[in-house]
Amino acid sequence: MSTENNLDIIFKNSLKILSDLIAFKTISGEDNNNLINYCDSLLKNIGAESFKTYDEEKKRVNLFATLKAKQTSKKKSVIFSGHTDVVPVSKNWSTDPFIATIKDNKIFGRGACDMKGFIACTLAYAPIFAKTNLDRDIHFSFTFDEETACQGAPILIEELKKKKITSGICIVGEPTNMKIVDGHKGCYEYTTHFEGLAGHGSKPDKGVNAVEFAVKYINKLIELREILKSKAPKNCVFDPPYTTLQIGGISGGIARNVIADKCRVDWELRPVVKNDGEFVNSQMDEFANKKLLPEMRKIFPESKIRKEIIGEIIGFNRLENSEACDFISNLTGDNSKEVVSFGTEAGLFQEIGISTVVCGPGSIEQAHKVNEFISFEEIKKCLSLLKDINNNSKPN
Repeated sequence: MSTENNLDIIFKNSLKILSDLIAFKTISGEDNNNLINYCDSLLKNIGAESFKTYDEEKKRVNLFATLKAKQTSKKKSVIFSGHTDVVPVSKNWSTDPFIATIKDNKIFGRGACDMKGFIACTLAYAPIFAKTNLDRDIHFSFTFDEETACQGAPILIEELKKKKITSGICIVGEPTNMKIVDGHKGCYEYTTHFEGLAGHGSKPDKGVNAVEFAVKYINKLIELREILKSKAPKNCVFDPPYTTLQIGGISGGIARNVIADKCRVDWELRPVVKNDGEFVNSQMDEFANKKLLPEMRKIFPESKIRKEIIGEIIGFNRLENSEACDFISNLTGDNSKEVVSFGTEAGLFQEIGISTVVCGPGSIEQAHKVNEFISFEEIKKCLSLLKDINNNSKPN
């Protein structure tokens, strides 16, 4: 069979697999076992070894599968990394978001671009890797709940450390139009809960208004936000070049004439350096515990302030020398490198010593949007890269 015909079959198979993946409603926080079992079955059928790691309820699961090298060499393993969760959908879709629709050389569906398209490509090409006389291990890393502050990947990373899988080249297939991305900011997400004392609105001094103390907390965050702007590192590659801080929401109270006894504040940080995250958290913890809480407890000793860590995604640092970036560049001939504003799991792999690059099919402009899609052209570009990786994974 000619190479062209073979690639055509792989392309058609990638569309079939992507259609199957879209049909799994793996919205962040929901059960993704069926999708993971589907992927695991495909990989085991071609001889892959695998293990799973779970959340506490075993409702959400990570998969790590390996096609073992058939030849001994010094070549580092390659990890294909993708997340299986998708963001929720709105009511404005033209089609059912969980039924793949093909139109104008595009495939539409929630997660088609971010990032089931990449997972489908790697699964479609996996049988070719399995038939190859590989001289490096090929790994498949599929995680849960990346969209909600990377809750799944840290569990997997801990298991990789136990199994001493702490080297290699990791390709995180987030949508970059197959361009090399070698850096992004961190993303720290929090919800701070306030509990005061309810009462009649006509006697505000008899209660502890959780909303009012939440507003004081927000004002302190805004004050720190201005300080962060002055801490921008020299020659920072990000836009904006400083750590950003954003208030995502505030909710509390039940009526205008009732003192609010509960309130919550959702907020986030996008640190350019880890120290900025530590600075903000230490300042806010001190402000809450030494300033606000004593004021609340003067009236109601059982008042509480609790900061909930939703997730702390470490940044992905641009390195002067990156084996992963060089690996992709040598295959594609494209030496350009970009940084992005969105977060990924790349920093987690980088932190344990695995050289990492973000490079995948599709455009981030389509991610999280109504009528999300990935083009056939992007899928074919991804499969072409996988073909080059396969050729590079054969003995010389």
